[in-house]
Formats: sequence, C-alpha cells, structure tokens
Amino acid sequence: MGLRALVYAALGGAALIAIATVVSVLGPMLALDLYSPPVAAWWTVFTAIAVQGVPFLLLGTVVSAAIGAFVPERVFTRLLPRREALAVPVAGAAGVVLPGCECASVPVAGSLMRRGVAPAAALAFLLSAPAINPVVLVATSVAFPGQPQMVLGRLVASLATAVVMGWLWARFGKEEWLRPPQRNTAHGPGGGPRAFVSGLQHDFLHAGGFLVVGAAAAATFDIVVPGSVLEVFTGSVWLSVLLLAVLAVVLCVCSEADAFVAASLSGFSPTARLAFMVVGPMVDLKLIALQTGTFGRSFALRFSSATWLVAVASSVLVGWWLL
Repeated sequence: MGLRALVYAALGGAALIAIATVVSVLGPMLALDLYSPPVAAWWTVFTAIAVQGVPFLLLGTVVSAAIGAFVPERVFTRLLPRREALAVPVAGAAGVVLPGCECASVPVAGSLMRRGVAPAAALAFLLSAPAINPVVLVATSVAFPGQPQMVLGRLVASLATAVVMGWLWARFGKEEWLRPPQRNTAHGPGGGPRAFVSGLQHDFLHAGGFLVVGAAAAATFDIVVPGSVLEVFTGSVWLSVLLLAVLAVVLCVCSEADAFVAASLSGFSPTARLAFMVVGPMVDLKLIALQTGTFGRSFALRFSSATWLVAVASSVLVGWWLL
C-alpha cells in the first residue's frame, strides 16, 4: 500500500509538471496569437511558480504523511522537557527536523495536547513545523539562489515567532479560551500504510490546489496592478511589509511553495518578502478555519491575531538585521 501510494504520488507530480510545462509553452503562443502580450506574461509568471513549486510540494507532503502515519505520538512527549518554559523552544526547534504541512499541523498539535504535552509547547510546534522544516528551507534556497541570508532570515524569524507565541500562551493563555481538541483529524484515525495513503492524498491534493490559486493570484497581481500603485507601497518599508503580510493571509499558499511566490514579487523589498514567507505558514484563512474547528473560535481569533503581529515584528527585526 505504501509503495503504491508513492508511485501514485510520483506519477501525479510528474503529470502536474508535464501539464504545467506544456501550458507554459502553449500559453504564451496562444496569448501572442491573440495579440495580448500581458496574457503571455501572465502565463510565464504562473507556470514558473507552479513548475518550481510542485516538486517541493510533493516531497513535503510525502514526508509529512510518513511522519503522521509512522512516528508514534509518544516520541514527542518523551523528548520534551517537563518544564513548560523549556518545552516551548524544544518543541519549536523540533520543526526543523520534523516536517509538517499547515493542514497537518493543527490536528498534530491537538493530538499532542491529548497526550499530555503542554498547550504552549504544542502550539509552538504547530507554528514552527510548516515554517522551518528542511523541505521549506531547501525550497527557499532554490527560490532565492545566491541569497543564503534569506534562508537564514526565514529560519530565525519563524522560529522566534513560534517560541515567542508559545511563551506568550504559557504566560497569558487561559484554559477557557482553548476548547479541548476532538479526535477528528484531516488524516483520519490510526497509523500505518492506510493513514499514510490518506494523509498523502489529502495533503497533496489540498495543498496543490492552494499552490495553483497562489500562483495564479501572484501572476495576476504582478501583471494587473499598475506600477504607480505598487510604488506607493514599495516606496515605504512599512507599507510594503504590511501589504505582503496581509496578502500572505489571503493567498493561503502552501509553505513548500510560497518562497517561489515571494521570489516573483520582485518589486518589493527583501524584508517585505520575508514577512510574506513568515506569516503565510502561520496565519492564513485556511489555518484560521482549521484552528476554529479544532480549538474553538475564541482561541483562533486571539491566537491568529497575536501570531500575525509577532510574525510581522519578527520579520522586520530579522530583516533589519540580516537583509
């Protein structure tokens, strides 16, 4: 079953790449035949983002599904210190070696809480796993060739946001804000090959759809928005950061591919694009919906709002330091 799922996933990824490649060739030709150079430019930007992002999206969902299906939950409880203040940075750092997509991070955090992990530590892992895992960092290095400071900036700002939010919850969080998580998860109950297949299918199809939407939105934004309008934002460091931070919430691009979308927004400052990559995996519309369904609306509104503010502040500070 596991081998079959890998074969299906590989074939699906290859098919997506092939389709995107064909479209990238035929799209501009068709656009030129219609005497519409802007449409040809749109196809070029769209397919560049999609073709670059699909392989990392596929790899990320395979790794995430494998961890969700085959890594016992007790591993987390045994590795985390008992003191909450120490468990938070350890759980946040675990995201570097334990990849997970945004879709899986919420049910995994709920599962950790049910197993006795402190909510602050589980929430730190929820934020860090989709943002700083190896697949995301490698994808960022490919999207920004010759710019290792962008990869380091994403790692530092994202980890800092996860840890600070964990500590803030440990200090100010209230039990009545957090509804006890239910057994329902996106990947279904249990583990083993069946859970791996279910998780892989869900993550790849779900995240792949958001990648296509994100690539189309970024291409449209790049072509449709007049340069005079962008100058209003790109001319101000603060406005450009806030614009891309809000755009990250709306676009809902998968973390394995958002670096390619950020790289396409070349008119914005490096700090603004860093904010886009830091905010997106932690606060977007689909994550707010998932958190509402798992932990309750009261938690989701408070936690998402605070996370957005901390993520923007971390991006600005790290961007000022490194970029």
